[in-house]
Amino acid sequence: MSNLCSYQDVSVTSCMGTRTNMFSVSHKTVFVVDHCPYMAESSRQQVECDILTKSRGQGVIPLAPISKSLWTCAVECSMEYCRILYDVYPTAKLVNYVVSDSEFHSLNSWRQEDQSTHELMSALAAVGPPNPQEDPECCSILHGLVAAVESLCSITEYQHEARTNLMETAERVANRGRIICLTNAKSDTHVRMLEDCVQETLQEQNKLAAGSDRLMPIQQCELVLVHVYPQGDDTLVSDRPKKEISSVLISEVHSVRAGRHLASKLNMLVQHHFDLASTTITNIPMKEEQHANTSANYDVELLHHRDAHIEFIKSGDLHMAGSTSRDSGLKETVTLKWCTPRTNSVELHYCTGAYRISPVDVNSRPSSCLTNFLLNGRSVLLEQPRKSGSKVISHMLSCHGGEIFLHVLNSTRSTLEDPPSISEGCGGRVTDYRITDFGEFMRENRLTPFPETSSRDDSEKCPSERAKAQLERHTRYWPMIISQTTIFNMQAVVPLANLIVKESLTEEDVLTCQKTVYNLVDMERKNDPLPISTVGSRGKGPKRDEQYRIMWNELETLVKAHVNASERHQRVLECISACRSKPAEEEDRKKRGRKREDKEDKADKNGKEDDKSWQDSERLKGTQDKEEQTEAEVIKDSPDSPEPLNKKPRLTEEVQVPEKSKGPVSLLTMWTSRITVANSRKHQEFAGRISSVNNKAELYQNLKDENGMDTHENGKATR
Repeated sequence: MSNLCSYQDVSVTSCMGTRTNMFSVSHKTVFVVDHCPYMAESSRQQVECDILTKSRGQGVIPLAPISKSLWTCAVECSMEYCRILYDVYPTAKLVNYVVSDSEFHSLNSWRQEDQSTHELMSALAAVGPPNPQEDPECCSILHGLVAAVESLCSITEYQHEARTNLMETAERVANRGRIICLTNAKSDTHVRMLEDCVQETLQEQNKLAAGSDRLMPIQQCELVLVHVYPQGDDTLVSDRPKKEISSVLISEVHSVRAGRHLASKLNMLVQHHFDLASTTITNIPMKEEQHANTSANYDVELLHHRDAHIEFIKSGDLHMAGSTSRDSGLKETVTLKWCTPRTNSVELHYCTGAYRISPVDVNSRPSSCLTNFLLNGRSVLLEQPRKSGSKVISHMLSCHGGEIFLHVLNSTRSTLEDPPSISEGCGGRVTDYRITDFGEFMRENRLTPFPETSSRDDSEKCPSERAKAQLERHTRYWPMIISQTTIFNMQAVVPLANLIVKESLTEEDVLTCQKTVYNLVDMERKNDPLPISTVGSRGKGPKRDEQYRIMWNELETLVKAHVNASERHQRVLECISACRSKPAEEEDRKKRGRKREDKEDKADKNGKEDDKSWQDSERLKGTQDKEEQTEAEVIKDSPDSPEPLNKKPRLTEEVQVPEKSKGPVSLLTMWTSRITVANSRKHQEFAGRISSVNNKAELYQNLKDENGMDTHENGKATR
């Protein structure tokens, strides 16, 4: 009951807000739907009627698909527009529905009791579809447009009440409205003709209303022309954004294919016209009809007033779902997650607002289940999906008096609590404000009474202007947080910071600033530490060179903010630029010297390593020669030793001594070479290799012809 009362207060405030705004364009909307014979043409969007594809028996002829007419598509989409409008705004937003053929037919009035989809659908059923046999020359959309302008001049109950309450200033009650025309235009020229007709009718009706007490002149009218054409055809009308036809009339043109494209276009228009936003509820658990013990998660998209997102838009916690591209433009929806466990309506939550909702797909099973669940008195908490951190419950869905509202829960600091101190910061995130410096800043910029004297020169600024100028100079560069500044935390920079904000400098002031800069250069030469904040950084923070670079950059930023004040300010900046370049040159010189020393050390080290590797190679070669002699003696003393199964060649080519350029020889290489040499000498050497020259043996040495000539050519034996 408490939540219901709070909502009623909000709705009354909203209604009064509409009246104090003097009735915006969205107060009155006139739908003009073309009922001419050409609207009976098929939209060519197929609708399957045969749903018994699996259980159909043999011999049963399937039903052929059907397609809706342009009239049916226009009526369905316009009624969906009205349904969403009535769901979100049950009062103060009025619709007048006009059908145009050989004459106009107004299906309802501006009275509140006529504002319902039930009344409009009953009237449309009485009108019926367009007659394709009717003479098209007698039918025109112009009849409906003229009737729409006349309807906008009529006074609504809300406007009459406002005029009664403000009788002495009745002219303050404005009269604005919007006309949405659904038709099948012939060309861009036809569209311009319709706009001219509306413009002429506005002028005539405003003249007539100026002399009548029962009519009101129209201050502003928006004309939205929607050209509907069948799918597969080329459009003959070009899209056009809002264009000001006159001081009273603003027109825009949309060319849309019939069917789902027209439905998407009107869905986008109703959001734009009435400042609505979209929210998608995800992970809604629902029991499956086929399997009662199982459940699946579904999504339901809801429309509501845009203010339902204002709280976490300001806090920067808005998580947009993937933007889905529509034919009519780009649509964005905010994703909120179903939160379990659910709560009962008896539980009170601190809400900052409550807004009516309207399901986008009202006939779908997930939307129907969600609305029935909420109408039974249950409430659902909604949380913002986050990748890390604790969940934030920001909204709640609840029902009051048979209507469903999206409640905005306070997810930040409550306004009922004590205000935070300045040291705590906004939301407790920032705690290092320059409170002491701000107090000093206020003392330096206090205002004092100044007597008004007529002797003051006209060229001299008045005291208030001089005070504003001084305040502007002092705040051109003034960081509010300690961790965001370096120079304002250094006592050595105080003289320069206090003088540079002056409107003009003296020679003594310039010398003081230059002396301050020289002191900073001396500090950098001595490598003195700086008060750099390490909040939020890992390790010990930036290195000393980086600290001074940050300091010099900030000092230049401060002086550049005042460099245009006078020539002496420019001299201070030139001094800073000259002095900060010297330490950089010295540092580059030091770096080049260190690089040269590193190269020399590296060259010496490489030379020593080469000498060491050469000594190791010579030592290895001597060891191998000794082992060869020892093994040769063993083989000579034991000529009958058995030969191994696999004969291995000598080590002359396989075991290469590491060259000097390859670096030192490892212990493994030395040991492997020794074992290999020892094993290769445990068998009798091949006779051909012993008598070879440069490891090359001549084949078939005794094969000669009768004359003593070789029988092979080019070292190849002939058969």
